Amino acid sequence: MVLVGDLLFIIVCVLGSFMLRLPLGARIFDFRHQILIMLVAALIMKPLVYYQFGLYRRVWEYASIRELKLIAIAVTTASIILGVLVLIASLVMRDLEFSRGVLIIDWLLSLLAVGGLRFSYRIFIESRATAQQPGNRVRRVMVVGAGDAGALVVREMQRNPQANLKPVGFVDDDNAKQKQEIHGTPVIGKLDELSHLIDSKKPDEVIIAIPSATGQVVRKVADVCRIKNIPSRTMPSLHELIGGKVSVNRLREVDITDLLRRAPAHIDSELVGLSLNGRRVLVTGAGGSIGRELCRQIARWEPGELFLLGHGENSIFETLVELEQSYPTLTIQPLIADIRDEKHINQLFASYQPQVVFHTAAHKHVPLMQANIEEAISNNVLGTRVLVEAAINNRVDKLVMISTDKAICPTSVYGATKRLGEMLVLDAAKRSGKSFSVVRFGNVLGSRGSVLLRFKRQIDDGGPVTVTHPDMERYFMTIPEAVHLVLQASAMGESGEVFVLNMGEQIKILDLAQDLIRLSGLEPGKDIEIVFTGIRPGEKLREALWDEGADYVATIHPDILRLNENEVLNGGDLETAVNALIELGEKGDPDQIVSMLNAIVPGAAVSSTPIPDLTSVI
Repeated sequence: MVLVGDLLFIIVCVLGSFMLRLPLGARIFDFRHQILIMLVAALIMKPLVYYQFGLYRRVWEYASIRELKLIAIAVTTASIILGVLVLIASLVMRDLEFSRGVLIIDWLLSLLAVGGLRFSYRIFIESRATAQQPGNRVRRVMVVGAGDAGALVVREMQRNPQANLKPVGFVDDDNAKQKQEIHGTPVIGKLDELSHLIDSKKPDEVIIAIPSATGQVVRKVADVCRIKNIPSRTMPSLHELIGGKVSVNRLREVDITDLLRRAPAHIDSELVGLSLNGRRVLVTGAGGSIGRELCRQIARWEPGELFLLGHGENSIFETLVELEQSYPTLTIQPLIADIRDEKHINQLFASYQPQVVFHTAAHKHVPLMQANIEEAISNNVLGTRVLVEAAINNRVDKLVMISTDKAICPTSVYGATKRLGEMLVLDAAKRSGKSFSVVRFGNVLGSRGSVLLRFKRQIDDGGPVTVTHPDMERYFMTIPEAVHLVLQASAMGESGEVFVLNMGEQIKILDLAQDLIRLSGLEPGKDIEIVFTGIRPGEKLREALWDEGADYVATIHPDILRLNENEVLNGGDLETAVNALIELGEKGDPDQIVSMLNAIVPGAAVSSTPIPDLTSVI
């Protein structure tokens, strides 16, 4: 059909160009030979050129500016070739004269004809679709974001009336777009006016068409919509659609950063690169969530060698495969070892001579460590001591231990063992003068065994979501930003520092659960129930990042603080206490271990408990 239309329009354009070019009173019959030659050449050559440019292989229902450019290039090329053919014909037949004006007019008419024919099909299809009146009630939609994504959403609503969606206006903070229209839909106000705009326009739902929107923006819109009892959805970015992150029951998966009630931490890369580039770096617990992210970010700075040390061969293998695919030129060595195995760890350090060590290996699950006290001592205390001594004996330049806010005035075995680990690292820094330091932060969103993953599973199962206590609060940070700040703190370490990451205000676990449910497109208490199971042994309602009365000072990085802490236990006393704990662990005397932890760890109030309830999460 398009080819037939082109052939008809070629005839019309050639005749039209002569008629427009000829002076008034001139007879077109007198130019019959020129017209015939130009017609034959155009009818044969132009369709062939159009075919070569793909003008007969396009679905013109979806024609856009790109297709318009293609039409212009194809028509211009065809006109140039036609001009050359006509010129050759005029040279062969000297009695025939061709006007250059005819060729120019033919080019203009062909451009209008070829483009008009194809775009008229799109106009026809769209007008026919718009004319269809579905039987269901049309839902009024307000779109937050008047950028490319917002324009795409509105355009699709207009092209697909069967979706029963009608855009009533854009909401966008860009001053230049205020009172403008996009696809016939006006920009009606700014985000701060959302509540008023909902009252005036009365939409049935709100779509957040800003794929890169921060958690604060998503939450702000969601909160207003919840108050107004209007559903809200978030449009995914293109990489989320391609990556398959969009599930059936919601417009897109919740981004972890949507749950942070603050902006992500500031990142400054220069200092990190200087401390890691070209050096031999070893990461313990490299198969864990924090350890793996550390390896990813360390690899970016092109270390001389990267050693992945871990006890679980499967997780180390997964980390190794990922890094080898992303950094094929990097020298990576997987080391399967238990940090408690003193002989093996010393052999590895002596063989590979790491210059920088990041110690993330630890048992970290609070309830499980309450039920396995001897194992917590063995792994978190003995393992840390073995690693620290191996680092001293093999002249490691820098060691960084990853610690937790649960180490402050601990009420859990896990927290107390991590505080002892801190003591061992800081004592080693004093004894060796090396750059051994501790970086302490709170919970990370998305790590293995974390509250977020448990909540997600419970939501996917239809609930209920289990929370221990309505007033339970914790600090939260994403894995990438926590790890990057760990690297920056390590680059600033000189000897014996305790760095604390600025994690903003503590977030109520209940608020986190409710946010996750709402951002998943559901309603807490209606679609998903929240059940309180009670505080478990070893847990606190609130955590702290340093002891009460401790001094802290700012560093060159706005999101990192340095504590001035003097541990009450160090030197020979610390060694004696740790030896005694390890001996009690080997004997299997958990009650004595708990008593000793309470005696030697500052502010500790650890209790010995039976196996705790593991069905709920904080």
